[in-house]
Amino acid sequence: MRRLSLAALLLAPLAASRAAEPPLLHLWDNGAPGFESRKDDKEVRDRVSKETGEYRLTNVHNPYVTIFLPPKEKATGTVVIIAPGGGHRELWVKHEGENVAEWLRDRGVAAVVLRYRLGRETGSPYKIAEHALQDGQRAVRLVRSKAAEWNINPDRVGMMGFSAGGEVVGLVVGNPNKANPEAPDAVDRLSARPAFQALIYSGPQGVRGQAVTKDTPPAFIAVGDTDGAATWLVDYFTALRKEKVSSELHVYAKAPHGFGYRPNKLTRPCDKWPERFEEFLAVQGMLKKE
Repeated sequence: MRRLSLAALLLAPLAASRAAEPPLLHLWDNGAPGFESRKDDKEVRDRVSKETGEYRLTNVHNPYVTIFLPPKEKATGTVVIIAPGGGHRELWVKHEGENVAEWLRDRGVAAVVLRYRLGRETGSPYKIAEHALQDGQRAVRLVRSKAAEWNINPDRVGMMGFSAGGEVVGLVVGNPNKANPEAPDAVDRLSARPAFQALIYSGPQGVRGQAVTKDTPPAFIAVGDTDGAATWLVDYFTALRKEKVSSELHVYAKAPHGFGYRPNKLTRPCDKWPERFEEFLAVQGMLKKE
């Protein structure tokens, strides 16, 4: 029998953890435009729960997505780009990102979790309405560019954002950046307009006062009634209705800000919102296999 050294036994769980991490793809090969010199700066992860694996992520200078693809035989062709929240100071990637991505993947919907640059982190050189928007737009384009490779439909690329991540979605939706056939980068020749959007207790920036039109992407909205975000999200839903944009609003009683999705905590009605989102995708024709 082959014996393992003490060092190997100690390192085995770490190796298994690393092997289980989803693949990642940077938004730009050479780093974010204008900040290429920072592309090798290391992000910082602060583990906050051994039980759930939740962690806080900061120091994002080379934005990227992690990829969750369903098996080809289960794939619907739809993909969701998920932007976690954290007040633009940090990113809560687990309960507002990876947990949801895994849930969607298991139901045939591809997902990627976006690590965008943080405009309110101490000492940050970034601006939310410029660099977080740029990261969101690039993520939509990049995912579209992988359509054939990832077995997805480029017309079924949507976005979901939590809290500050909802602001990123709102900015992308409110700045419909169409395809530019003259762009030197082939990825930038693709449209940055999402096919649908999901705002989960989104912050106001990019959402409140957005110029809603009949071409605004269909929206799924979820928020708690004790959350101040309900004010502008209800107003946004009203604006969508006025323009006859297909939309769905869920306001959960006695639900706070930040409920996210935790598979080990499914005791409240607001914890079941992913099921409502799956129904929304079905109504929008996003779950039909092609």
